Amino acid sequence: MDGSIRLSAKERKTVLEYYRKTNDPSIRLRAHLLLLLADGHAWSMIVSVLYTSPSTIARWKQRFEQHGWEAILGETRGRPRVFLMWWMTVVIRWVTLKTPRDFGFLRSRWSCATVVLLLLEKHDLQVSAETVRRWLRQERLVWRRPRPILGPKDPAYAYKLGRIRHLLRHLAADETAVFQDEVDVNLNPKIGSMWMRCGQQASVVTPGNNVKRYLAGSLHWRTGKLLVSPPGTQRNAALFVAHLHDLRKRLRGYRCIHVICDNAKFHDCRLVQAFLARWGHRIKLHFLPTYAPQTNPIERVWWHLHEEITRNHRCRSIDELVTLVFDWIGYKDNFQIETSKYPQAVAA
Repeated sequence: MDGSIRLSAKERKTVLEYYRKTNDPSIRLRAHLLLLLADGHAWSMIVSVLYTSPSTIARWKQRFEQHGWEAILGETRGRPRVFLMWWMTVVIRWVTLKTPRDFGFLRSRWSCATVVLLLLEKHDLQVSAETVRRWLRQERLVWRRPRPILGPKDPAYAYKLGRIRHLLRHLAADETAVFQDEVDVNLNPKIGSMWMRCGQQASVVTPGNNVKRYLAGSLHWRTGKLLVSPPGTQRNAALFVAHLHDLRKRLRGYRCIHVICDNAKFHDCRLVQAFLARWGHRIKLHFLPTYAPQTNPIERVWWHLHEEITRNHRCRSIDELVTLVFDWIGYKDNFQIETSKYPQAVAA
């Protein structure tokens, strides 16, 4: 009996498409086998190339001669695809819309093993964790850290933001505005992504005993210049008032300085009220909506500070790190105010 088969030009093109594009390894093997048989290669060579057996070649050659290439390439192992697709849709809905707690688990997030257990307990369906992982990847789900967002929202958000927009839009030439906030600088480095060799995880040395310094800074609305006061050991009203005194001196060319800040408790305490009783004609405080850090452009500056300086740093002392921070601030002439929530600043 002849050991080869015959494929028309159209059949060969179709089988070749299956071989190149199918995701099923069993169908790819059968297509490869048919192509090699059609080209007249010896069975011994096919066995050595495909790492298969003569009995496998004989079985699929016989099925081809009886039913044609459609029956061979259309046959897949395991459960029917429509059946699996339905369960895959169920799993995707669970993972994207529900939490394990909704089904009585104590876990706060999904794992493939949890999905496997739920399918078995709830629907008596037995699949592997790898199958679940393949379903998730097939639907373009990835395992990454989510982005934290604040749940509560200030009921007066629109009103407060509107007042600040009005202030900036009608700012007089002899007045100025700054966005103020504090940032903490830790000797214990923040860990961030970095380049490393595949399979060789890089390491970042930590000091073991963390030391902190707090900086109070303001971002000048018109120029984008960052004004930072000397660091403090605590984040409190004394740090804030010292920064207000610093602003009063450094911006003495303006009749009035509007300081736009968040709603930290120490921004409106007795010490601050005592300062305003003396200097309220030059310093005026305006408070941003609560639970809305995205409305403060200086938050973006602090993000860049951490990304470029404090993440994975190798400073051995807090003084060295603070010096590095101030060198970075001094190197930046001014910062772009990265927000679309306010009108375009006009230089005075």
